Amino acid sequence: MLVITRREGEEVVIGDPSTPLGVVRIAAIKGDRVRIAFEFPREIDVHRREVAKQIVEGEDTGKSPVVGKIRPAAGDGQ
Repeated sequence: MLVITRREGEEVVIGDPSTPLGVVRIAAIKGDRVRIAFEFPREIDVHRREVAKQIVEGEDTGKSPVVGKIRPAAGDGQ
């Protein structure tokens, strides 16, 4: 596991820096809460750990326990 320190607004590039797979940015820090922005192509799944666990459990049982809809971020223009 790689652990790094970033300040608000700073980014981490994932993959080859000349053609990155994605970017993770520290969007905001307020108290003990950190907002993280992920910029990846839509075909790459990005999930919170608890949602990923539900998806895997659903695959094991044949059920779809996760119900939801992806919405563009505010100001995304889509």
